[in-house]
Amino acid sequence: MRVVVVGATGNVGTSTVQALAAEPRITSILGLARRLPRLEIGKTEWERADVTRTDLVPLFRGADAVVHLAWLFQPTHDPNTTWKTNVIGSSRVFDAVARAGVPALVHASSVGAYSPADKENPVDEGWPTNGWPPAAYSREKAYVERLLDIFEMEHASCRVVRMRPGFIFKREAASGQRRLFAGPLLPGSLVRPGLIPVVPDIPGLRFQALHSADAGTAYRQAVLREVRGAFNLAAEPVIGTPELARMLGARPVRVPARGVRVALTAAWSLGLVPASPDLLDLALHLPIMDCGRARAELGWRPEHSATAAIGELLTGLREEAGMDTPPLSPRTGGPMRVRELLTGIGHRP
Repeated sequence: MRVVVVGATGNVGTSTVQALAAEPRITSILGLARRLPRLEIGKTEWERADVTRTDLVPLFRGADAVVHLAWLFQPTHDPNTTWKTNVIGSSRVFDAVARAGVPALVHASSVGAYSPADKENPVDEGWPTNGWPPAAYSREKAYVERLLDIFEMEHASCRVVRMRPGFIFKREAASGQRRLFAGPLLPGSLVRPGLIPVVPDIPGLRFQALHSADAGTAYRQAVLREVRGAFNLAAEPVIGTPELARMLGARPVRVPARGVRVALTAAWSLGLVPASPDLLDLALHLPIMDCGRARAELGWRPEHSATAAIGELLTGLREEAGMDTPPLSPRTGGPMRVRELLTGIGHRP
C-alpha cells in the first residue's frame, strides 16, 4: 500500500509519517513539503512540492491514499497569503486526487471549522461547520469543508475522511509552535513551574488537546479502515484555567476576556507576537467535541492525556526542542532568533 502525505514535515505530518511507517501493510510513503527535511524515516521518500503551484497529479498517481495536512498559519497580517495556500492549495490537492484516480483522501480539518457552541454540551460530527468567520484560520477551515462537500458529490468513488482534531502538541514541535504563535520574544527557559506566578482565568476558555503521536495513529487508522466522513479527535481532560495553573504551579487570576484581547491586539499590531487576537476569540467560541465515533469506528484510543501533551510542549519550550525538518527545527529561526525578527513577526511567512 502506497500513501502520499502532503505537508509531511510539520507537527502532525512527522507523527503521521512515523505512524504509517510502523504499519506492515503500508509499503511506501511519499512525503511532500515545500522545504525538504534531513529526517530519515523507514519506507519514506521525500519530494519538494508546493500545493499552490506544483503539478501534483504525477506525485499522486499510483497512490492508495493521499493524506492532506499542508496548512499555513502565518502570516497573520496577510490573510491573502494564507488563503492562497490553505484554500486554493487544498482545492488543487483535491483536484489532483480526482485526476490521479486516488481511491482515498484523508483531510486535516479542525475543531476550528465548527460553529460556536456552549462548552457544556459536547457536539458530535453533525454539528455545523460554519466556523467563526472573524478568525482567518476558522474561516479557511470552514471554507475547505465546503470544497470537500462538492468533491464528495462529484467523486463518489473516492473515499473521503475529514479529521477534526483539537489542539495538537508534542515536545519536538515546541520550537515550531513557539515561532508560529508566541514569537521570538518568549524566553522558553522561563516556562517552568514556579517561575510563572499567575495565569489569567479568562471566562469561557476551555479547549481540547491531544498528542501529535495520537493524531498520527488516527490518520493511519483512517487510511487503513474503510471509513468515510468526519471524526472528532481529542484526549481527556478538557483543558481550562485550573489545569493550566496546576501544570505551571501558578495561581489563577480572573481577568475579563476583553482586557486580554485589547492587550493581545496591541502586541500583535506592534509586531511583538505573531498570533492574531482573532485566535483568542476563536478559542473562546470553540465547542467541546464528542469523540465517540473515532473510538467506535477507527478503534482510536489516545495513549496520552491532554495534560501530558501540553506538558510535553512546556518541556519542549524550555529545552528548545525540535526535529530535523524546517518547520520544527530550532535552527529555522536563525541565531538569536534573528530570522524571526527579520520576517516582521507575523507579517511574512
